[in-house]
Amino acid sequence: MRQSNHRFNRKRCSHHPPSRRKKITWKRRGRYFYLRFIRLQGSPTAIARGIAVGAFAGMFPIFGFQILFGLFLAACVRGNKLTAAAATWISNPFTYLPLFAFNFKVGQWLLQAKEFEFDQLQKLNWQELLALGPGFIAIWLTGCFMMGCLAASMSYFLGLGLILHLRENRLSKRKRN
Repeated sequence: MRQSNHRFNRKRCSHHPPSRRKKITWKRRGRYFYLRFIRLQGSPTAIARGIAVGAFAGMFPIFGFQILFGLFLAACVRGNKLTAAAATWISNPFTYLPLFAFNFKVGQWLLQAKEFEFDQLQKLNWQELLALGPGFIAIWLTGCFMMGCLAASMSYFLGLGLILHLRENRLSKRKRN
């Protein structure tokens, strides 16, 4: 019978108080995702393209379809699909309202549109907002597109730099050992 590795034995952490166990769990989870990220298969540019198109797709208010949109875009630009799906979470339930409100303000500024007062729009629900018509939707999508382009370009270059740096560190550690 094979013995379990003590690092993965949950009973091993039972002597810690619950708050400490949570900290250990989050630390382990963070380390796990870090290792998964640096071990991603593919070229650094393909991974960075995936991050960029995922960030672009995440800026659009297509709830539930952002991941699919990101995967489609990743396939079009030959980007990493896993990083594209993960990067769409730039907009999540905690950031939807501020992000899309900001995108609307950007669209208003770019199109010099003054027919919609933002304070008035905050009191409406989704159906009422969409019933405002194509003018409102055009303003909103213009802001989403511009902020998506900005997020995509920033995340591409930051992601590429990070990936190259992490892979270089990983290679240097291997050479030392």
